[in-house]
Amino acid sequence: MVISYHKIFQKKFSRLDKKIKTAFKIKLALFLENPRHPLLRNHSVEKAFPGCRSLNITGDYRTIFRESTASIEFINIGTHSQLYR
Repeated sequence: MVISYHKIFQKKFSRLDKKIKTAFKIKLALFLENPRHPLLRNHSVEKAFPGCRSLNITGDYRTIFRESTASIEFINIGTHSQLYR
């Protein structure tokens, strides 16, 4: 599976606290092992981001991604309020 990162994701990720970056990496590893693991709270966000899904990173941080059979593109990352303004 090919993983890519949109430039918006890259820009926001670079500004995050080290703890959030580490949490993302841990959740990414869990996602690659089992995309439907309950800790990820993987769910559709079709209304706000058509064709995308969301993963829980921490209590408040989420990442938005687009998935196909061969690839995953992480689109955005931030707090719930930052993403769903």
